[in-house]
Amino acid sequence: MVSAQSNLIRNIVAIIGNGIALCLFLSPTPTFIQIVKKKSTEEYSPVPYLATLINCLVWVLYGLPMVHPHNTPVLTINCTGIIIEVVFITIFFVYCGRQKQRLVIAAVLAGETVFVAVLTVLVFTLQHTTKERSLSVGIICCVFNVMMYASPLSVMKMVIKTKSVEFMPFWLSLAAFLNAGVWTVYALIQFDPFIAIPNGIGCVFGLAQLILEMAGPDQAAKQSSEVLCQRRSLGICPVRAAAVGFVIIGGLGYMVLYSKKKPEASAGDVAKVISGVAGTPENTHPRN
Repeated sequence: MVSAQSNLIRNIVAIIGNGIALCLFLSPTPTFIQIVKKKSTEEYSPVPYLATLINCLVWVLYGLPMVHPHNTPVLTINCTGIIIEVVFITIFFVYCGRQKQRLVIAAVLAGETVFVAVLTVLVFTLQHTTKERSLSVGIICCVFNVMMYASPLSVMKMVIKTKSVEFMPFWLSLAAFLNAGVWTVYALIQFDPFIAIPNGIGCVFGLAQLILEMAGPDQAAKQSSEVLCQRRSLGICPVRAAAVGFVIIGGLGYMVLYSKKKPEASAGDVAKVISGVAGTPENTHPRN
């Protein structure tokens, strides 16, 4: 029964994770609408989109049944992500005014394609069990997933330097944080270190972006009235949106612990474990 309950919660979390991941992939849409209207990429960086593309490519490989069985949610959302990122990168390439940057984008795309093709051939020719393939591809996925979450660090440096959050969209930061949090919960239900570790690190990076984002508007107001207008037009308070995100991830984490509790433990016992005020009785602790 516990296993069935865990599988049900895992499937629910996977659906939520796919929804949030889709929002993450689509969150730069307003930015690209502005790029098309202005016919210029201005100071926006292509790094996050190139990093997300290679991340999706290796996770599609990891999600294949011949590599890591029973990981359909990972496969489907990353296939969707590839399509979205290709569209974004194409728009960026078309409206990028610097020839040198276009060459860099083309070179990176070629390198990513060759890398994934070579990796796929090596995995299927040299490794013959799903355990071996999951290990090798999983390690690579960890590296690229951390790279994707860390890619906005260059933009964070610009935000600190210019004291303007114009080129670090709030909704992209919030979606990245929520995405990392939900997939961390998903990986902890039936422990998958290759999903848990990079997404756990992604939570830290996402939280850092949110803190910087929410601390920046006062300084940004002095330098960018346009950004303020965009913020007001959202109709949603960024602080409240971030708070809702914390509640969602916290709730999912509670569901995970509840699904793993011993039969004699109550919902209150699980809450005590989370808050750190549980006593010594063993029935208050989740199953190992």
